Amino acid sequence: MSSTEPRGPIDSSRTPRYAGPATFARLPRLDEVGATDVAVVGVPFDAGVSYRPGARFGGNAIREASRLLRPYNPAQDASPFALAQVADAGDIAANPFDIHEAVETIQAAADDLLGTGARLMTLGGDHTISLPLLRAMARKHGPVALLHFDAHLDTWDTYFGAEYTHGTPFRRAVEEGVLDTSALSHVGTRGPLYGKQDLTDDEKMGFGIVTSADVYRRGADEVAQQLRERIGDRPLYISIDIDVLDPAHAPGTGTPEAGGITSRELLEILRGLASCHLISADVVEVAPAYDHAEITSVAASHTAYELTTIMTRQIAASRA
Repeated sequence: MSSTEPRGPIDSSRTPRYAGPATFARLPRLDEVGATDVAVVGVPFDAGVSYRPGARFGGNAIREASRLLRPYNPAQDASPFALAQVADAGDIAANPFDIHEAVETIQAAADDLLGTGARLMTLGGDHTISLPLLRAMARKHGPVALLHFDAHLDTWDTYFGAEYTHGTPFRRAVEEGVLDTSALSHVGTRGPLYGKQDLTDDEKMGFGIVTSADVYRRGADEVAQQLRERIGDRPLYISIDIDVLDPAHAPGTGTPEAGGITSRELLEILRGLASCHLISADVVEVAPAYDHAEITSVAASHTAYELTTIMTRQIAASRA
């Protein structure tokens, strides 16, 4: 990346937050900076959902909500957009009628962005998109550790005979060898399953589980410590389905489940992972048609902000 000073967001003391283009956090577009350390990229795709559609509009809803973000993050004592270049890379346009072609398109675009040296902060879209993103990560880093924040396991085999859906990406990822099966964990899972075999199959794939009840009883700090110990220094990918949050905190999603964690707990757990080697991340399943007062997209924008802060801090530290 360029050694020049990073170009940051539009100054909100000169241009009101509600004015101008809605890039993530009002950052420059990728074509305005030429190269970037962290590329914020949208994937407006939701052909893999099994219940309520609408996550194809999630990326732009997150961008709109991110107008409220400010350039200094006191929780991590960092100004992320001054530490490294972050830019909005626009959207990956995937075929909404052919899920196999869409998966290939997303992987190819992710390969191209990673090839520039950038890390990705991806805004979904439904959870199907994590599979091609993980394929791209493994092509660059080898099998990667995964922390999967979600109400659901997303390790089912098929839906209606379809192998690519938002409920199957991590089974496919294990089968394809793109995940380090010694360092996998779900966080925030809860709710009914199809049967006990779901948990048995999931365990055989190598996943540990931290349920939403575990977070409630043990607290964010203890959970973060457990996750740090499981991940170690492996290259880490974090995938966050916004339905990991309780519907009170994220009503705008396709498959809501009662009993979820709070937005505060999610952000605190992520901050506790700042020492992990975070190579890229995604936030998916924001469906704004079911949102109220931008509750869900605000939570998602802050989640992406914390993840971006972790990545820029690590980039700056590696250069120092």
